[in-house]
Amino acid sequence: MYLGFILAAYSVVGNDTIQTLGTFLSSNERKKWWVLWLFAGGILAVTLIYGYMTHNGDVSYGRLAKYPMPEPFSWYYLLPPVILMLLTRTGIPVSTSFLILTFFNEKNLSSMVTKSLSGYGVAFVAAIVLYLAISRLVERKFIEKPITARGEKLWTILQWCSTGFLWSQWLIQDFANIYVYLPRELGIYSMIFSLVVILGLLAFIIASKGGAIQSIIKSKTNTVDIRSATIIDFVYGVVLFYFKEMNNVPMSTTWVFIGILAGREIALNYMLRKNEPRTKMFKSLGMDLVKVVIGLVVSIILVFAVKYLATSI
Repeated sequence: MYLGFILAAYSVVGNDTIQTLGTFLSSNERKKWWVLWLFAGGILAVTLIYGYMTHNGDVSYGRLAKYPMPEPFSWYYLLPPVILMLLTRTGIPVSTSFLILTFFNEKNLSSMVTKSLSGYGVAFVAAIVLYLAISRLVERKFIEKPITARGEKLWTILQWCSTGFLWSQWLIQDFANIYVYLPRELGIYSMIFSLVVILGLLAFIIASKGGAIQSIIKSKTNTVDIRSATIIDFVYGVVLFYFKEMNNVPMSTTWVFIGILAGREIALNYMLRKNEPRTKMFKSLGMDLVKVVIGLVVSIILVFAVKYLATSI
């Protein structure tokens, strides 16, 4: 169980965390890594402890109610995070929700897929509508006019606030992917141990500047600008908040992330580059979508493969 938790924590932190903190890391590359870690780690600790206190030791905020601990807890439950680590090293933004949670209860796969696809659709449409409205007045200004020293101070405050909001909403969704390996009601010492492990892994990821997944963010238009990053984070956080309040069914935050970047890129290209060919852009966005679909297909295959293995041994 604890080995599974450590592997899952490393996999989730290395994959999904960068999709959430990616724009924050890109636009704050000049700051010391430990400053960024203290900020992100502090919010993580508060979110985890608050969930622990308000949900009777369940730090997943009730999202594991339909995922009981397996009896017995066999070795093959370690396969999902191991495979996730291998895929993460290739830069594929796979969904930890599909790869890990479906191992514990495949009956909930359809509801997870439905909610995740809805998340992609809502994020995609919301990003297109928003950036069609603000691209000429806001994003064009960001691209053409470098930020001033005074403006940087203001936008730094705004970005850290939006990132903090997004980060807390993401954690509430994705704690389930990590803590599915531990009892649904944690003891105080297990909670402290798990918090130390996650904070340590978070420090490693931030110090290494995000790894392979970070390249997806940097390939999009002007995402390193702190002003653009602030807006992206806020939109992402609002969409996650909406689906968090909808119900406690786990969902893939990866699909929301990809949806926002895709909608934003299409709107910016349409409004700011009307006369330029869009083949390269659609190819890049198509590859992003293909990568997350690969994660979904792999997870479904693994679910049935493991179930077959479990019944045949």
